[in-house]
Amino acid sequence: MSTYKQIAGTDIEVLSSDPANPVEGQVWYNSTSNTVKGQSFNSGSWSTGGDLNTARRTLGGAGIQTAALAFGGSIPPRTAVTESYDGTSWTEVNDLNAARDTLIGAGTQTSALAIGGENATAISAETESWNGTSWTEVNDLNTARTYLAGAGADNTSALAFGGLNPGLSPARTAVTESWNGTSWTEVNDLNTGRENLAPAGTQTAALGFGGGVPPTTGATESWNGTSWTEVNDLNTAREYLAGAGTQTSALAFGGLPDSAFTESWNGTSWTEVNDLNSGRYQLAGAGTDNTSALAFGGASPSFAATEEWNVGPQTITFTDS
Repeated sequence: MSTYKQIAGTDIEVLSSDPANPVEGQVWYNSTSNTVKGQSFNSGSWSTGGDLNTARRTLGGAGIQTAALAFGGSIPPRTAVTESYDGTSWTEVNDLNAARDTLIGAGTQTSALAIGGENATAISAETESWNGTSWTEVNDLNTARTYLAGAGADNTSALAFGGLNPGLSPARTAVTESWNGTSWTEVNDLNTGRENLAPAGTQTAALGFGGGVPPTTGATESWNGTSWTEVNDLNTAREYLAGAGTQTSALAFGGLPDSAFTESWNGTSWTEVNDLNSGRYQLAGAGTDNTSALAFGGASPSFAATEEWNVGPQTITFTDS
């Protein structure tokens, strides 16, 4: 039987701690933890993060995988609860001024917007701005709607698009609005009006995908700061999904009818990748691109579960099984 040295050309190193910069294929024995470990490349998978303190669906989200914000949603009933994620666990912070669900978020953990949705009495045009400590009511959307999508870098620069308002004709709207830090301005519409779609990107470079027209669609549109262009569809049409990333590097996950399904966008087309561990819909997402994302909350029926998506080098521990 061949030894590891004969196969790999080197002995397994004995180290008191894991190496700082292991290379792919490197194997070592950690004498402190009494474990054999190795370095591999993760092509993309979801792992478990810390649960939300308040399980809910139809919530808003903002930020990145290691610094995210979750707000509003339905437990039920509708809630104003806001939580902050540090990459490990969620902490309750100051609530929204108005409890609402089916809203959307944009921005970062310290500079975000909560946009639209539905409150106790009506479909909402409300917008609230987060400064890292508290929420402040600011100018409303021009068109009140629920189940909309939003993208943006911070609380001074955002885009809101699509959504539902039964008072409109058609009820599933293509309306797009741009936020300049003070007010919303109507700009060019989506090509396909819809609700329950997912977003990625910023005010000037966004992506909108999936949703309900009806029927449920996989349509994807790209925003260049002026107008929307139809690009390649999702492989699986769905709605009530979440998104993360940028216009050229995005992730689509969850939704109905395939509630664990995940797809990765490379700027041209969608590729099916590893599923969520816990299938769900009406969830929220955060993340910088298609290599690092966060999925949290959702319905099945109401979830507190958080999952982290990672692509890249990873350290694994070998076992007997």
